[in-house]
Amino acid sequence: MKLSEVFDALGDDTRRKILRLLRERSMTAGEIADEFHLSKPTLSHHFRVLRAANLVRSERRGNSIHYALQSNVVEDAAMELFDLLKGARPAAPEEPES
Repeated sequence: MKLSEVFDALGDDTRRKILRLLRERSMTAGEIADEFHLSKPTLSHHFRVLRAANLVRSERRGNSIHYALQSNVVEDAAMELFDLLKGARPAAPEEPES
């Protein structure tokens, strides 16, 4: 897993919404597409980015492609963030300008 790909994938609102949908259950590409007002090529791009980051897995079943969340990758990315912040002190509040 390349964390840069994971964070790049997570940096887009549409891809985060796709992941939230897949949190509940696996879905076909068509079911996911029904939730968005985007062209098929645009959604295909989002699916490619999510697959490249290993955030979702896809499986062809007949004429449909089913997507499922790879929650372990999300958990690994979260742990990496926690490790980065371990021992960090909160920033001091900014002083208002006079």
